[in-house]
Amino acid sequence: MEGAAHCSLETKRLLLDPKFEGYKLSLEPLACYQLELDAAVAEVKLRDDQYTLDHMRAFGMYNYLHLDSWYQDNVYYIDQFGRVMNLSVTLDTALQKPREVFRLPTDLTAYDNRLCASIYFSSSTWVTISDGTGRLYLIKSGKRGNSASEKWEIVFNEELGSPFIIVHSVSFVKSDKHSVSVLLLRVEKDELDTKGSGFHITLEWVTFVEMNKADEHRYEIYKRRILQGKSVPHYASIEPSGDGLMIISYKPFKFVQEKEEILEENDDKKTTNEKKDPLYYWQQTADDLTITVHIPQDITKDDIKVHFSPDNICVTLKDQPALMEGKLYSSVDHESCTWIIKENKSLEIFLIKKNEGPRWPELIVGDKKGEFIMDSSQCAEISESLMHLTSEVMNPDPEKENPPCNAQELEECDAFLEDGASLCRFDGNTLKVTHVINLGSNQYLFSVVADPKEMPCFCLRHDVDALLWQPHSDQPQNMWEHIATFNALGYVQASKQDKKFMACAPDYSYAALCECLRRIFIYRQPTPLSTVLYNRKEGRQVGQVAKQLVTTLEASDPILGFQATNERLFVLTTKTLFLIKVNAGN
Repeated sequence: MEGAAHCSLETKRLLLDPKFEGYKLSLEPLACYQLELDAAVAEVKLRDDQYTLDHMRAFGMYNYLHLDSWYQDNVYYIDQFGRVMNLSVTLDTALQKPREVFRLPTDLTAYDNRLCASIYFSSSTWVTISDGTGRLYLIKSGKRGNSASEKWEIVFNEELGSPFIIVHSVSFVKSDKHSVSVLLLRVEKDELDTKGSGFHITLEWVTFVEMNKADEHRYEIYKRRILQGKSVPHYASIEPSGDGLMIISYKPFKFVQEKEEILEENDDKKTTNEKKDPLYYWQQTADDLTITVHIPQDITKDDIKVHFSPDNICVTLKDQPALMEGKLYSSVDHESCTWIIKENKSLEIFLIKKNEGPRWPELIVGDKKGEFIMDSSQCAEISESLMHLTSEVMNPDPEKENPPCNAQELEECDAFLEDGASLCRFDGNTLKVTHVINLGSNQYLFSVVADPKEMPCFCLRHDVDALLWQPHSDQPQNMWEHIATFNALGYVQASKQDKKFMACAPDYSYAALCECLRRIFIYRQPTPLSTVLYNRKEGRQVGQVAKQLVTTLEASDPILGFQATNERLFVLTTKTLFLIKVNAGN
């Protein structure tokens, strides 16, 4: 994580509703249609050697229903005969049976150690499929949902090692060549892990490039990059340009290199890895900053050049590269800044803060060459300001203005299993982390594709609400945008102990969750009322109401897949596909 920019998620206050009063249970009936499947879904149950929580998260809770975000109300699943089945909905009252669009050449029943088959729609005309045995198919599909122009043609078909599932895939053009990048996930045995679960998680980032040879359009593997971590990622997505990767996970991931490369790198960097003395030291008060730089004995006053500006500083000695240079953390009164050479051959620079009071966490933005020195009075002041947060007893002074946090006041649904989750952005060229966000208690809830040309959005819990974030890899200043809020959903979903899947409409009009069996909960966004309604406690008129709807499926089989579109919810069980009409069409 060294060298990565530590960022934060900035919420839009206009999208928050501090006066939200909760969901009102609505008894309005929802139209529910069901289609009996010709063959059962190709469900793969966990084996005895897949006993960890990571196996359960990656494969046991796998969503077997796949939504094609490029075409409205198009869903796919793979049945036990290896057929990719598609249901395209235009009219609920005239539903067609799911149709076969592709058949895997592999006989799935012949493999004992396979994983669930997975599919991802890279673009409007490209699809990637894994059969669960370790084989990847790159398919040119034509325009899907239209049988006249749709023809699934395999352009790459190869074994890529041990079995995996597809997490994400994108299609893009670079250097006038069409490329497809795929992210594959494996849970692998780790012989070196004697204290943990005995497994590690592997994310393999594979890029295919079109190779034109003798009028033949073939695709070959251009790059294979591997990341390893100790927990299944909640979210992993490749940027639309194929230049980077974003991962939300409890434990960090890092790129794994070949042993030879690591040895060479260690030899080259042996000296740089040794701890170096800081080039300068700095202190600060509420009004000013003092920088101390040790200079060689032969340096005179004429050899030193110090340039001040309101937001920058540059210090050079003789004709050497700049000793200090960069953007200051905050503005200074550059006309009042000075410097002197002391008797012990040290250069002292005095900066006057333009805004008195606030402490600077760093002197020069992003510069790690200096060291901050805090005097004893500042240490004592900080210690005293934090004193109220800790105590030898539970609550020594309940009347105190800032009482300590009492964990007993928290409800059961406020507890998080994972408090250390982080969001990391990896650069595809340097293979290093460029941005990090510590999510803390902002629990990951689900992901959704709002715009298929963008990265998938992710939904996080913020206090009681659920906030939807859209990554923008091409906007460094606004890389994660808050685009929607589901009021109180963070709190509501925590009380549903049997929940299996969560989703929301791409237009954010509702969110939904399902339990392992039968029950579906739908939470609509607040809408204006057609009748007059008053709050009985406060006596004021209520302008809009958010509705909660509950529906129960007529099925005894467990729910295997769950997807939401703007108008419908699709729910898949072993032998039945249900359609729930949530919103009327435009």
